[in-house]
Amino acid sequence: MYAAHFNLAAPPFSLTPDTRFYVGLPQHEAALAVLNTALNAGEGFIKVTGEVGTGKTLLCRLLLKQAPADWQLAYLPDPSVTPTELRWALAAELGLKYSANIDASQLLQLLQRQLILLAQSGKKVILVIDEAQALPDDTLESLRLLTNLETERRKLLQVVLFGQPELDQRLASQQFRQLRQRISFAYKLPVMSPAQIRFYVRHRLQTAGATPALFNRFALLAINRYSRGIPRLVNLLSHKGLMLAYGEGKSRVTGRHIRFAAQDTEDTRRGASHYLWLLTGAAVFSAACFAWVLR
Repeated sequence: MYAAHFNLAAPPFSLTPDTRFYVGLPQHEAALAVLNTALNAGEGFIKVTGEVGTGKTLLCRLLLKQAPADWQLAYLPDPSVTPTELRWALAAELGLKYSANIDASQLLQLLQRQLILLAQSGKKVILVIDEAQALPDDTLESLRLLTNLETERRKLLQVVLFGQPELDQRLASQQFRQLRQRISFAYKLPVMSPAQIRFYVRHRLQTAGATPALFNRFALLAINRYSRGIPRLVNLLSHKGLMLAYGEGKSRVTGRHIRFAAQDTEDTRRGASHYLWLLTGAAVFSAACFAWVLR
């Protein structure tokens, strides 16, 4: 829509996770370092959590894209599966040929045999699960039991869980204490700082072929205020800001464009309301202090 107007080679703020636009912020680089270290060490469970929109799915795709040749990756994008469906999905990802009429115990034996064969051929089998907070309780327990499959030297299956903070809350319960104790490495993604937001926006603009000055200083300040440091909201506000500037025939995105974009974005309204509530509270507190001094 606005690509030609701003001389962009591609939309810089698409909500679809695109590894071409990956910005190597310290928190994301640290998460990737934890993942690579833990997986190379052969650890059974690794967990990465973060608030909605902090870049977990993009990290997941980077992990899949940058995997070494000796990693056999199995990816589960939809975790809302039963234990049996989980085993079927893993079998399919590992290239198993099987009859649909085999029972659960036979499927487990086939999985174990395939995992052993892959291990003997020098492969590390890694199951990557996105949106892991949605895993049913019995599927989580089944996942733990799958990681019991091992040789004398190594785990036959490693598991990476990407999830929202609700995953941490669930794993903190007594019910999942055995699984919790098996998570040897974990990383929690923080939101972006104001300086990181500026770098993030400018980096994506440059990647798309635009000048970093396309967003003026007030636009970047407004993005920081309304996005609360969440990359997905930064993308959404920036995208809408470009649309508004294009609609007006302007060559730059301003703070006014971002304010209008925030008014049209559901999740930023809460942030704006919270900000106004803080200002109101501060004003009431100041008035009370002033009245107390005058007594």
